[in-house]
Amino acid sequence: MVPISYDGEITIPIAILSNFVQDILAGYIPAIMTVLIIITLFGTLAAKWIKPAFIKNSSFFTTLFDVSYIWVIARVIGSLFAIAALFKLGPEAVWSENTGGLLLYDLLPVLFAVFLFAGLFLPLLLNFGLLEFFGTLLAKFMRPVFKLPGRSSIDCVASWLGDGTIGVLLTSKQYEEGFYTKREAAIIGTTFSVVSITFSLVVISQVGLGSMFVPFYITILIAGLAAALISPRIPPLSRKPDTYYNGEASKGDESIPEGYTPFSWGVTKAVAKARSHSGVGAFFKDGAKNILDMWMGVAPIVMALGTLALIVAEYTPVFQILGMPFIPLLELMQIPEAKAASETLVVGFADMFLPSVIGSGIESEMTRFVVASVSVTQLIYMSEVGGLLLGSKIPVTFLELVIIFIQRTLITLPIIVIAAHIIF
Repeated sequence: MVPISYDGEITIPIAILSNFVQDILAGYIPAIMTVLIIITLFGTLAAKWIKPAFIKNSSFFTTLFDVSYIWVIARVIGSLFAIAALFKLGPEAVWSENTGGLLLYDLLPVLFAVFLFAGLFLPLLLNFGLLEFFGTLLAKFMRPVFKLPGRSSIDCVASWLGDGTIGVLLTSKQYEEGFYTKREAAIIGTTFSVVSITFSLVVISQVGLGSMFVPFYITILIAGLAAALISPRIPPLSRKPDTYYNGEASKGDESIPEGYTPFSWGVTKAVAKARSHSGVGAFFKDGAKNILDMWMGVAPIVMALGTLALIVAEYTPVFQILGMPFIPLLELMQIPEAKAASETLVVGFADMFLPSVIGSGIESEMTRFVVASVSVTQLIYMSEVGGLLLGSKIPVTFLELVIIFIQRTLITLPIIVIAAHIIF
């Protein structure tokens, strides 16, 4: 997770490894992901109706395959969309390069490679004391500022500097293992899963303002911090129960015993955690389970929901209509080409890159800057983070994601507009 300089870019080792795998398997990953999605569907149908012993007798496979019927339907739809996109079957609206094709050939290969290494190395973060150490050191900062436990600082850094998908997966895993309450997991998953620095550069370049990356990223940081401070304090996040995955009430004890400093208590807890680990075999077993959980639990949902959202964005005027209420607001803020900009503010819910693609044709540099900045700070987009959140165990619903998306837009837009007026 440590940011390093590689090929002239700031990135993290997991991103380098995932790019390496994508380069090697470039032409095969869409077919591999389609097979994995279909296997997931067969396993789900078997768990529901045949109930084979290997699923019934394994808590891991039961959790993976015996899902609610809404997710069964999503896995059926995801399988159909993946097959259609792979073989270009059925209506072009399903498999075109802007809908299902975009997900199967552009997004899922990234998720395949990131999940492979994030899943394998996740036990290094979870099981050897790192979270306990930083959790103790940072508890007095994270709790009052973001209403989160200290250990969440690792999730937040992984998301901000690395990749939002890694942050969601790390958060979901810790929530399942009883380290976060429902409220804490929902806050981290919807507030800190920011796109990587690298992809932020892609977004600002898409709107023709690559030379302005530094003021662009500073603006994102300030607006994102404001959203992180405000969102946890208002519904729906503020109303999430402080109970754990197993239903127990929050323990909420991050106090440091008498005779210890934050540093010495952090080291003590970290060493105790590391000593409790079962060895190399357990490490690889946990890693393999994580990889399967990520591949099979998340990919079908992302394929289903992401494709549906992109079809709506590409082939219907829904997002243009939904963006109309923003026109007077943008005009009040003196943003040029307010009507064109308003369409981009809502379409980001389908895919984070769509606003930049649509907004690249806007003449005003200031407006393009605002469009690119808002698209990154909105954070909840169904083709990736939104689909991941719904496919994970993090307790958020589709309606809550819609509300949080609108909240983040309204919180970050004025800050970004002020920055745009200062810069331009």
